[in-house]
Amino acid sequence: MDIGSALRERGGGTEIDVMVSPGTKRSLVQGIDPWRKRLVVKVQAPPEKGAANEEVEELFSSLLGAKVTITSGHTNRLKTLYAPMTVSLVKARLEEENARS
Repeated sequence: MDIGSALRERGGGTEIDVMVSPGTKRSLVQGIDPWRKRLVVKVQAPPEKGAANEEVEELFSSLLGAKVTITSGHTNRLKTLYAPMTVSLVKARLEEENARS
């Protein structure tokens, strides 16, 4: 999976493009959608009252070891996240996690 296509440098950090599927059995980063060039993220929380957004932020913060926030797409399945770390570090940590799953 080419995680790099969903990442870009911005303001000293990294933007991460994701496509979220709420209400699933497990929370995980499943891979990359090659057509949309976005990471496919599944979360258990329903898309109600920001629960799925919170879970996305928590999942990525846990995976990357830094506070990750949603910068756009709060009411959409297609979202952009921001992590205050380099693209290469984000890519390495996501690839590490993918190898474990």
